[in-house]
Amino acid sequence: MNPLLKSTTALGLALGLMAGPAMADMEAARQFLDEEIERSALSREEQEEEMQWFIDAAAPFSGMSINVVSETIPTHEYEATVLAPAFTAITGIEVTHDLIGEGDVVEKLQTQMQSGENIYDAYVNDSDLIGTHWRYQQARSLTDWMANEGAEVTNPNLNLDDFIGLQFTTGPDGELYQLPDQQFANLYWFRHDWFTDEKNMADFEAEYGYPLGVPVNWSAYEDIAEFFTGRDLSHMGVDGDVYGHMDYGKKDPSLGWRFTDAWMSMAGMGDKGEPNGLPVDEWGVRVNENSQPVGSCVDRGGATNSPAAVYAIEKYVDWLKAYAPPAAAGMTFSESGPIPAQGEIAQQMFMYTTFVPSLVEEGIPVVNEDGSPKWRLAPSPHGVYWEDGMKVGYQDVGSWTILDSTPVDEAKAAWLYAQFVTSQTVDVEKAHAGLTFIRESTIQHESFTERAPSLGGLVEFYRSPDRVRWSPTGTNIPDYPKLAQLWWQNIGDASSGAKSAQEALDSLCEQQEQVLERLERAGIQGDLGPVMNEERDPQYWLDQPGAPKPELENEDEEPETIAYEELIQSWQ
Repeated sequence: MNPLLKSTTALGLALGLMAGPAMADMEAARQFLDEEIERSALSREEQEEEMQWFIDAAAPFSGMSINVVSETIPTHEYEATVLAPAFTAITGIEVTHDLIGEGDVVEKLQTQMQSGENIYDAYVNDSDLIGTHWRYQQARSLTDWMANEGAEVTNPNLNLDDFIGLQFTTGPDGELYQLPDQQFANLYWFRHDWFTDEKNMADFEAEYGYPLGVPVNWSAYEDIAEFFTGRDLSHMGVDGDVYGHMDYGKKDPSLGWRFTDAWMSMAGMGDKGEPNGLPVDEWGVRVNENSQPVGSCVDRGGATNSPAAVYAIEKYVDWLKAYAPPAAAGMTFSESGPIPAQGEIAQQMFMYTTFVPSLVEEGIPVVNEDGSPKWRLAPSPHGVYWEDGMKVGYQDVGSWTILDSTPVDEAKAAWLYAQFVTSQTVDVEKAHAGLTFIRESTIQHESFTERAPSLGGLVEFYRSPDRVRWSPTGTNIPDYPKLAQLWWQNIGDASSGAKSAQEALDSLCEQQEQVLERLERAGIQGDLGPVMNEERDPQYWLDQPGAPKPELENEDEEPETIAYEELIQSWQ
């Protein structure tokens, strides 16, 4: 049975809804509410009113078939297996919700943008593409859509003010281009039980001269990784090999996200600024005062091959080799995510919190018999080049995106589905299945107050005002699909040892600039597109304030840790 289906009743509902013909009716809605929606931000009366609105709005499209797509994570599995068949039964619109790899989602989107052929009627597409959508103007402005062409299919109770990530899906022009469907952050993950064990604490302080705790900086993280790798934890009942670090290194599209998802800003490569560094962001791309990209390499004022970037990649490679399980070097994002749940990992620099569902299952080594976690989440430590005011981490905002090339009727039907799976009626249940939060009403729901102790700090993080400091890729990136594919290919060369970190980053920034130059020559982004700086002596830029930053004489800063209980107070 799919573990996302909470019960055999839910499974029977899903199968039953898929089996029958597409007929819109309130009986199906009530059955869905009875059997699936145990917890909601709305009262039962309000839920039925919302379902009746969907039935009425969908009537002109009953019998239509639509195709939508998203990456494969628990949240979207819940949508595809539970919510999609329910939507079909309730509205009469046949929806096929495909689940594919994130790299494949971007590729399909790019193909549709280039060809104008309607491949999917809607995409759950990361807000990392906001700079792309704003510049190319091939995604429907939802602001305009909701006010005009899509007005009659826009839920009057959509309640946009309840969404927590709209600032990440809004362009500099003030237009909303994407509707958040799921959000998850990259946070530091560690074995709280190992870190608070008296013997481990005493042995660590005796060896390193400071307390074992949550690392504030990379120097402390490295010490902790060294301490736990190969450590004998038999006094805690742990048998077998133990590792102080977890990561992944396979030359695969997911390796690119590993670095563009704020690793470089955590190291301190970019400029100060939230949600993204300006004028140099976490990709090392520099923009001018009009948000036009002007360079990626240091000799044009970028930072992609700067000393801080080299430091970031060298630490990644060194730690992967020295402190992670040997198999990690050959793993992808999806393969590595569940590994900490197996009980051999002491800490992970950043844990995509979409993997939290795999860490809370009953009977696994990282969960106590009473269901409480042996692990905790905390802010990720920062590198030696990082300064106060810089971006602290990444937050994924997977969002519904409807391209202009999608015919109007299909777009309307897909917009109804997008609103259904993000509606207040279903969102609390969806969040319990996937633990990815998009609505304030869901985060504050009493069921998450009850569940918070078993989620190791996740609820506290999302209830904290600090959550907005974790942000997606910003608007410096003019063509995410073209630029993102360069990262995994070049970083893969460093990960495998085929190139040094400096060689890989030199190649990466040069290739990024080739894309920027092509966009400039083509002029297809108008006055929003790149206007490249002239090349000059790199030292000129290294001597300027901010990024790119000159190499530090000593990259081994004084290690610093903090007690978890003290740190978590900042999230209260």
